[in-house]
Amino acid sequence: MRRLVIVSNRVPALRGRKQPAGGLAVALKDAVRDHPCLWFGWSGQQIGGDSADRPLNVDTVGNVTYATIGLTQREYNGFYQGYSNGILWPLCHYRAGLMNYSRHDQKIYDDVNTVFANSLAPLLEDGDVVWVHDYHLFPLGKVLRHLKVKARIGFFLHIPFPPWSLMRSLPEAASLMRALRAYDVIGVQTEDDARNMNEAFSVLGIPARARVFPIGIDPDSFAACAREGQSLPQVQRLKQELRGMPLIIGVDRMDYSKGLPERLRGYATFLKRYPEYRGKVVYLQITPVSRGSVPEYQSLRAELDQIVGHINGTYGEFDWTPVRYLTHPLPRELLAAFFQLSSAALVTPLRDGMNLVAKEYVAAQQPDDPGMLILSRFAGAAPDMEDALLVNPHDSDEIASALHMALSMSGSERRLRWERLRTDVWRVTAANWARSFIAALSEVRTA
Repeated sequence: MRRLVIVSNRVPALRGRKQPAGGLAVALKDAVRDHPCLWFGWSGQQIGGDSADRPLNVDTVGNVTYATIGLTQREYNGFYQGYSNGILWPLCHYRAGLMNYSRHDQKIYDDVNTVFANSLAPLLEDGDVVWVHDYHLFPLGKVLRHLKVKARIGFFLHIPFPPWSLMRSLPEAASLMRALRAYDVIGVQTEDDARNMNEAFSVLGIPARARVFPIGIDPDSFAACAREGQSLPQVQRLKQELRGMPLIIGVDRMDYSKGLPERLRGYATFLKRYPEYRGKVVYLQITPVSRGSVPEYQSLRAELDQIVGHINGTYGEFDWTPVRYLTHPLPRELLAAFFQLSSAALVTPLRDGMNLVAKEYVAAQQPDDPGMLILSRFAGAAPDMEDALLVNPHDSDEIASALHMALSMSGSERRLRWERLRTDVWRVTAANWARSFIAALSEVRTA
């Protein structure tokens, strides 16, 4: 392989800008380090004027060349806000009722994929291997093939893929599935996702196959972050304020797929059923706002504000606040340190591709006194993390029982469960994920 070409909707922050705590850049860190690399995608900037006059911005940092283009306001609204996040995102998270479908957005989605292909194709060189990421770019491989690109092209879907009976509610689902034929390797997170996608291929008579490449984290790096973060002044301050009380933590982007209202109701049920914990436990929920201009997300934020207010108003005392609730992001090292400080983590998505927060929580723990992971059965990580306390996020009583179990569990059982969870987190890493996908793509024979 001469060069790895990564294509994603957004390109990571370049020099001098802080990288967010999660995301594709963290997952691909090792792959980018190990290969000469071109990373192509949207700059995150909106351009004015004629979209035909679209500059390509190129910057090289180390062995990685970043090539980015801007989108017009119309393209951003239709491709990103409209089709990708207003249609594909809810559909793939099994929430077809939240789709805001329009043919107008679908056309812009296809047009932007064509713009991506037309801008990328001239940058490709003989021997390149192209790796396309996520739902924003389903049709990109097909457009590249129309432009006579012969390179090996792979596609990885980071979010869930629903059963065909649900997916077909998208009017052009069949053509979207047929576009995937252009890829030499198609990767998904879980066996369920592969089964669902391959069922769709079978029903439609498409000669393609999805394969499972579960994603992970860099556990050594995250564990080091957690250790080093203990000296941060914010961590010391939180320790003092806890006064020895156990800390429950939740960290999620504000999204209706994350099960946040359900989780808070579960915590409220816990305080109601187990009054002995009132005044003696603190729940910290960190939920950075995302897609704040989308009505569904505005509605979610209002609902969360109402539930948090109700819990704090019902159970709080003058010297105790049951829920501490933040809607801005925290640096990675501070999150890792907070994870290590907490006695339990609530990770309760209604549906998730994998959920790396669960793995980060395990990696951050101290071996002699680990906290307990409470994990939704509907997270992609759940089948390999059976030593977590698995819950149905729709059942507030089950969440309450799991919280009670986590906080009352003996040290020996916590250590035993953590050791088993640790084995999986260190076995399925981001580096292994990237290496296995690139190896599969490199083995493909080209014409």
